[in-house]
Amino acid sequence: MNTSLDIDAALARRLRLEREARGWSLADVAQRSGVSKAMLSKIERGETSATAALLVRLSTAFGLTLAGLLVRAEQPAGRVSRAANQPRWTDPETGYVRRQLLAMPDHPVELAEIDLPAGKRVGFPASAYAMIRQAIWVRDGALTVVEGDERHVLDAGDCLAFGAPADVILANETDRPCRYVVVIDRR
Repeated sequence: MNTSLDIDAALARRLRLEREARGWSLADVAQRSGVSKAMLSKIERGETSATAALLVRLSTAFGLTLAGLLVRAEQPAGRVSRAANQPRWTDPETGYVRRQLLAMPDHPVELAEIDLPAGKRVGFPASAYAMIRQAIWVRDGALTVVEGDERHVLDAGDCLAFGAPADVILANETDRPCRYVVVIDRR
């Protein structure tokens, strides 16, 4: 099974490879992502773990989704996504755990399962949703989604189809963990 340390090392290598494949310097990536050169260097050297928000900014700079970046970092090839091989990544800032259930370079749909601890929130810029369509299905607990000016409170079993790209906050405003599935269409 993949550990957070494994995925952090794989992400560090992948980010460097994505940058080098494009012939970009750290300054180029910093300009495109809004992440400082110093932070980029620390992430690439494995000296620090990137937060979910930083990874979204970096993946967007490379023209990828967060899931696409995670897949490129560690997902084995093939059409079957075995539970034991599904990469897990933990946001060092919030304890948010993302398990990549399905993401394949030649398939337009991605699935990820998220565990959001009680009282925690993560935010993503509108640019993270520019190239995708997304829906959320809450499996356990409750999730508050602030999408631009709209606020949605979702309970277990509820689904939300995202609208036009907007800044998004996903918040667990309860005292229990929340688990939800994200469905992404890259077409």
